[in-house]
Amino acid sequence: MAEKGKLYGVSLGPGDPGLITRRAWALLQRDDVHWTYPVRGQGHASFALSIAQAAGLKAPSASDALVFPMTHDRTRLAAAWSAAADRVLDVLYRGTDVLFLVEGDVSTYSSFGYLATTVSELDSDIAVERVAGVTSFSAAAARLQLPLADLDDRLAVLPAGYGIGTIDRLLDVHDTLVLLKVKPLLDNIIDLLERRRLLEHSVFIEKTGTPEERIVQDLRSLRGARVNYLSLLLVNNPDRERGEMIRGCAKKS
Repeated sequence: MAEKGKLYGVSLGPGDPGLITRRAWALLQRDDVHWTYPVRGQGHASFALSIAQAAGLKAPSASDALVFPMTHDRTRLAAAWSAAADRVLDVLYRGTDVLFLVEGDVSTYSSFGYLATTVSELDSDIAVERVAGVTSFSAAAARLQLPLADLDDRLAVLPAGYGIGTIDRLLDVHDTLVLLKVKPLLDNIIDLLERRRLLEHSVFIEKTGTPEERIVQDLRSLRGARVNYLSLLLVNNPDRERGEMIRGCAKKS
């Protein structure tokens, strides 16, 4: 049996081809590897693949789209991860390295984690490497000339799907919130930020670093609007420290 190939999770950054790292670029230049990339369903386009194509790269003939459905149904997800892992293992067992293309960073809310875990469960001898990349929120902060955290600031990064209650509680103890995948709850989040008088300290950004990038600082204008799945909110909470001091004084009195 041929020596087994290696599985790489290759981060491509949030959309600007200029943010692809030299390590990722070197792997993408190899002609002896098999590309894979995530899609939401059969026939759907891959955003990760489009980043590589925007950099002037062409997917090799040895490439596969792997379906990672947008669902919370654990049965459907497990079946998709298993099918993707089986396809990857088929290539790895032929001695060919597999690159799994990832938008953003491979270690931050990435489909690669599920794929790598499932592959390792099926064959613990498979070598896996994660190639770090630029996250959407760090690129957004740089694009907006905003610091994510200074000195001893507290920073929280989470999908908005954790719910309004969780977001509200985190605002009590963090200086900056990064809310990812805000599309389903955007109107509710805007209402919360308005109640907390944080609208003027919040910025919406969609498809960071792509030609379709959209930045909105007047969040009220987004009520009822259609936004892309690849969108986030950066929320600065300037009163967090003052609020903690007030609560602390109240406890001492």
